[in-house]
Amino acid sequence: MAKILIVTNDFPPRAGGIQSFVHALARRLPPGQVVVYAPAWEGAADFDQRQPFPVLRHPTSLMLPVPSVRRRAVQALTEHGCDTVLFGAAAPLGLLAPALRAAGARRIVALTHGHEAGWAALPFARSLLRRIGDSVDVVTYLGEYVRVRLARALSPAAAARMARLAPGVDTAAFHPGAGGAAIRDRNGLAGRPVVVCVSRLVKRKGQDTLIRAWPLVRAAGDPVLLLVGSGPAEGRLRQLARELGVADSVVFTGQVPDGELPAYYDAGDVFAMPCRTRRRGLDVEGLGIVYLEASATGLPVIAGDSGGAPDAVLSGETGYVVPGRDVTALAARLTELLADPAGARAMGEKGLAWVDREWRWDLVARRLEQILAG
Repeated sequence: MAKILIVTNDFPPRAGGIQSFVHALARRLPPGQVVVYAPAWEGAADFDQRQPFPVLRHPTSLMLPVPSVRRRAVQALTEHGCDTVLFGAAAPLGLLAPALRAAGARRIVALTHGHEAGWAALPFARSLLRRIGDSVDVVTYLGEYVRVRLARALSPAAAARMARLAPGVDTAAFHPGAGGAAIRDRNGLAGRPVVVCVSRLVKRKGQDTLIRAWPLVRAAGDPVLLLVGSGPAEGRLRQLARELGVADSVVFTGQVPDGELPAYYDAGDVFAMPCRTRRRGLDVEGLGIVYLEASATGLPVIAGDSGGAPDAVLSGETGYVVPGRDVTALAARLTELLADPAGARAMGEKGLAWVDREWRWDLVARRLEQILAG
């Protein structure tokens, strides 16, 4: 059986979607067959002790394809007897592939997420992606949007070797009845319709569009907007809610523990994150696992039209896709779902069934093992 070295800049305890994705894959690979090489981060020592595999930490919080990182990666490969390499993100650490191949790596796979689609639009970065694609065995992609963007940057041979690998959903954690009643009680939401958004508070995620739509949504009833997460846009979003006169119906929870996230989804009646593309296509949504977690919790979802976000919604069945900057369209869909609880529940049930059928982590882990085996 292959022994796998995961080389990644993105790994807990640093928070983030890529970090969670890579960690979830590592935990689902065969026990005793995984070694992780990742950057230093506050709290890493305690976190690493709880893992079922060794985690080797770089001395600093950032790893680049420079000689010191290359040397440590090669040393980890040889000392732990690894013959397979998984890059947590293709760019830029995938540039280490030739050195690891020379040191004995038989199979090399590079994951991609959303940022590589932005890289593919820039001449210099595109040339680096091409080099990476030609030096690894497989470049993965989240969905069709990312595949098309990446394929334009890769050589025809590398593009032909691409394989789809998207994150999964832990359906044992995310499910209807995951503790939403307690969250509603804690935040004074009992008896009121709730629209929930779980995400970092940054411009691309579209919380500002939600707040701009809220006066229109609130005109049809007494709903609450529950914004779960923290980020640099929080102050601006709070100010916007005050300016629009809706601050009394917008609840900011701040960052919540990962273990409590299912309960926050479950506190909602509708999930919405109207993400949008920024910087002329350089800043896009790779997929949006939050939409699938919401579906697994039985909620209808409203997604923005950025990047691969539409891949996480069966439009008209599990939810809707709206233009990420269109306040009127967003308000109309929110109002429609809140006014028809039975229809919203039916969409949520379809989403739950779709996640169970196609997005469970055990299916993703099986697909990864097939890709690593070649």
